[in-house]
Order: sequence, then C-alpha cells, then structure tokens
Amino acid sequence: MKRTDGYLLGNGQTEAGRRFAALATLFDPGTFRHMENLGIGPGWRCWEVGAGGTSVISWMAERTGPSGRVVATDIDTSWATAAARHPIEVRTHDVGAEEPPGDGFDLVHARLVLVHVPDRDRALRAMIDSLRPGGHLLVEDADPALQPLLCPDEYGPAQELANRLRRGFRSLLAERGADLSYGRRLPRLLREAGLKEVQADAYFPITSPACTDLEAATVRQVRDRLVAAGLATDEEIDRHLANLATRTMDLATSPMISTWGRRE
Repeated sequence: MKRTDGYLLGNGQTEAGRRFAALATLFDPGTFRHMENLGIGPGWRCWEVGAGGTSVISWMAERTGPSGRVVATDIDTSWATAAARHPIEVRTHDVGAEEPPGDGFDLVHARLVLVHVPDRDRALRAMIDSLRPGGHLLVEDADPALQPLLCPDEYGPAQELANRLRRGFRSLLAERGADLSYGRRLPRLLREAGLKEVQADAYFPITSPACTDLEAATVRQVRDRLVAAGLATDEEIDRHLANLATRTMDLATSPMISTWGRRE
C-alpha cells in the first residue's frame, strides 16, 4: 500500500487535548506502575520520547525531584510546553531522524510513539544508546492487529458501524507507515538489541468512559480524511458520534503492550 506522509493525529489539532486526557486516564496508571517498579526516584535523569501531553512528564518530575532531570521531546511540543519548568526541559526533536538529546539517562520512555515513526529501528537504537549502563528502557505501543475491533461484542448496527469506521481508521494509519503489529515484537526487539531482564505485559480496557472519549476525539480528528478516502460518509460519522453520545456502547482500545529492559 502506498504510504502517505504526515502523522494522522497531529498535536496541533483541537481534539488532540481531549485525546491526551483520555489516554492519560486509560494508560497512565500502568505506565506509572512500571516506572515505579523500575525504581524511578530522586536524582534520576529521564527522557520522555514523544511527550505529547503533560501528565507523564509532570509525574516523572515529581518522582525525580529538584535534583533530577526530565527531558521531554516531540516533533510538536505545543502541549508539553505547559509543563516546562525545572526539572522538565522541553525540546522539539524527531527521534527517528535526530541524535538523542543527551546521554546517561536512567530511564527512557516512549508510549504510542514508535509505531508511528518511519525509521523506528533507528529510533529504538537511539533510545537504547542514550541510556547509562544499568539504565532502563520502557516502550509502550499499541498493537491494533492483535485485537482490531472497537466493539468486540458486535451485536447490532451501531457496533457494526463502529467496527467498520475502526477498519477505515486503521487503513489511514497503515497508509502513513504505521506498523499495526509492532507492539507484539517489542520483547524480541529489545532482547536482540542487547537489553537484559526484558519483560512485557499487555492491557486493553473495555467499557471505560475514557474509551468513549478517546474514540469521539479520534473520529473528529480524522473525520475529513475518512470522508476524503471514501472510507465513511459524513452521515455515517454523525450517526457514530450520536451512538457514542448515548454512553451505552462497550468500546475497547487496541492492546497496549508495555516492554522494558535494562542496558548492561
């Protein structure tokens, strides 16, 4: 399939803030649990790759304290800059094309980033190379191909429409170079890169209000592209948004696969 350049879910759009809030509700607890298990604490030097919103970097800053350092990078830092204060440093940066913003990090984290990066192999290598000996990498990426349905229980017209629009959304992602089965490969990729003590888990919520908020924001954000590509009509999207507004649909996210390892 021919690739179309450009990230589908840009940070500059109004709905991006609603997406960040929903993603934080759904996935921050798991992210923070993993970081705590890795030992994040005062004085740690951390790099948050593809920071997007502010919830993760603000939490990191609280844990690392004034003696720590949190470098937050993204291609578009328009949302992350709201958290820019010591020890948080916000930089515009392309992880797949530029050198890391430093080295000797105790923790490097990326969530829902590498699946969208064209040169994700280079990005992963850069993240690992930026770690100090003994430093930890935590990569969390969705795997839409592993569980592709928005409504796993497809029992009526509303659920069928939701799943059809989700298929259209996945098509748009794939056209832009997203790897929809990347998450499942992370454990192997981290081991092959030489990391030790590699472990992983997976999580996907069903029937959370934040799942509905995320879907509504995402559909609004990609609406014009769905219609332009002939994947949905305006009437179908309006009907889907009205169905979501009833808050009676059992929606699921794609499985989030979290993988972590330690550099020797």
